[in-house]
Amino acid sequence: MEPSQSGSHYVDVPQLDWEATEFPGVMKKTLWRDENSGAFTALFRLEPGARLPCHRHTGVEQTYVLEGSLVDEHGECTAGNYVWRSAGSVHEAYSPEGCLSLAIFQQPNEFISEGAS
Repeated sequence: MEPSQSGSHYVDVPQLDWEATEFPGVMKKTLWRDENSGAFTALFRLEPGARLPCHRHTGVEQTYVLEGSLVDEHGECTAGNYVWRSAGSVHEAYSPEGCLSLAIFQQPNEFISEGAS
């Protein structure tokens, strides 16, 4: 969608398609992306039991959980709560019962598990 003269960019989120990721049970809707830095904002939907393999945050990651929960070895972020992770932090995340979250990345993650790109 073209920006208005004010520079505002309105996104009709319900009309965006869920995009498959390389990880089973993990879908996303990209809301914004900076092609130069790789920074992006997206909605993520994880099916029950879906996992994100071990990865390193190359920039700050912020996640607000809208539904369900997102769990890692450091704790659990439940619906209505927020977690942010420092650049350089490493973890694996999963959702036992499914999750819908809004995530903001300064830079894309670096996946370090065998078989991940």
